[in-house]
Amino acid sequence: MLIIDVKDSESIDKALKKYKKKYEKSQVLKQLRARKHFTKKSVERRATVLKAAYRQQILNKPVEY
Repeated sequence: MLIIDVKDSESIDKALKKYKKKYEKSQVLKQLRARKHFTKKSVERRATVLKAAYRQQILNKPVEY
């Protein structure tokens, strides 16, 4: 359960923004989607390797001005 400390002077909008940010950082939704169906360890490993390769490719791209 997420707990948000809200001061009396803070608006609801600000508190809601804090809650949304904390919810995203906790990665609850990501876990729910991952647990929806079983994935083999080899498939998970392959996905992480492909993500890492993609990130590396993006970072190694020359910057054009």
